Amino acid sequence: MSIRQLTLRQLRIFESVAVERSFSRAAERLHLTQPGVSMHVRDLEARAGLPLIERLGRRCDLTEAGRELLDAARNVSRALEEAQQRIDALQGLRRGRLDIAVISTAKYFAPRLLAAFQTRYPAASIRLAVSNRTQVIDQLNENQVDLAIMGRPPEGSEMIATAFADNPQVVVAPPDHPLVAATSIDPARVVEERFLVREPGSGTRLTMERFFRDAGVAAPAGMEMASNETIKQAVMAGMGLSFLSRHTIDLEIETGRIAVLDVRGLPIVRHWHVAHRADKRLMPIAEAFRRFALSEGAELLAAGVDRRRPPPKKRAPSR
Repeated sequence: MSIRQLTLRQLRIFESVAVERSFSRAAERLHLTQPGVSMHVRDLEARAGLPLIERLGRRCDLTEAGRELLDAARNVSRALEEAQQRIDALQGLRRGRLDIAVISTAKYFAPRLLAAFQTRYPAASIRLAVSNRTQVIDQLNENQVDLAIMGRPPEGSEMIATAFADNPQVVVAPPDHPLVAATSIDPARVVEERFLVREPGSGTRLTMERFFRDAGVAAPAGMEMASNETIKQAVMAGMGLSFLSRHTIDLEIETGRIAVLDVRGLPIVRHWHVAHRADKRLMPIAEAFRRFALSEGAELLAAGVDRRRPPPKKRAPSR
């Protein structure tokens, strides 16, 4: 026997067991009986000549052979989905599946982009994954997603990244902080304050470090936090200042819970990019979203920024 003779049904059953890590949950998900699921997995193991799943109590873990087969199962599923999209495109249909990953900072505006896009393509199926920059690049490299939205694009010729909108970077503070009323604040004055910073490797952290280095001062080494949401809550609680993308704080500025400081040299305007593997043939729905982001993304993001309240009146420059 050989795994070359296995069926798509068996692959789907095996993938469900691998994802659920449970025969009973996989059976429930697939509307099958647990003995039926077990029978199919035993047949796959006989064809492979190796155990595919280790049963540890009620939990199932994949063996090395099982991980290889899971990768193959996912590649087969994706190849079939891409074939279906190409057939749909030949028929003139505007549907298909879009798998997109965004860095955590982009989650504040990505749903707005996707919602606007889906009004044009209501039959499209969209899966959005939010991760840190390293994980997003890994998902691109491993062909787990069609497209990614990120600030600093991945390096190397194996990726194609195109800028589609401005990404202003600012220093933020609680609204009652003394520096809120100051103008043209020296970066050296800012680093005297307590700072809340993203984890090393974050695109926001790298931009912050470069800004202060170019200003001739040491970048603040404050309390590290792994999410913008946690940093925003900490700023509002008065724990310190932070360096963030302007697009992460629309609501807080609109409600007067966070203020942007007038720091000399800021905002730094970076760009948001839509990226994909250079060797990837984008399916029609993915190419449609890429073109949509490039043509309309900047306007949609600017509309979010412009909804904010007017800033407080500035009274006196800082020292």
